[in-house]
Amino acid sequence: MHSVHAYEVRPRQDRRGFDLTPDALPFGRLWYDKPDDAIDYAKRRSRSQYAVIRVHDERGNVLEAYSGWL
Repeated sequence: MHSVHAYEVRPRQDRRGFDLTPDALPFGRLWYDKPDDAIDYAKRRSRSQYAVIRVHDERGNVLEAYSGWL
């Protein structure tokens, strides 16, 4: 059985970029200028793990979702 890494990419409340909230890291959020940078980091970090990445808009709606062996 393999563990699943889950990542959430959300716009920051101060509108200055995006937060990447991973469940696989011991500390909190990571900050990025663009959502693509956050997605790239999550994909690189989870190369050998099954991962789920969800990109949200300001209202919390899922805009994009990636899953699998990224």
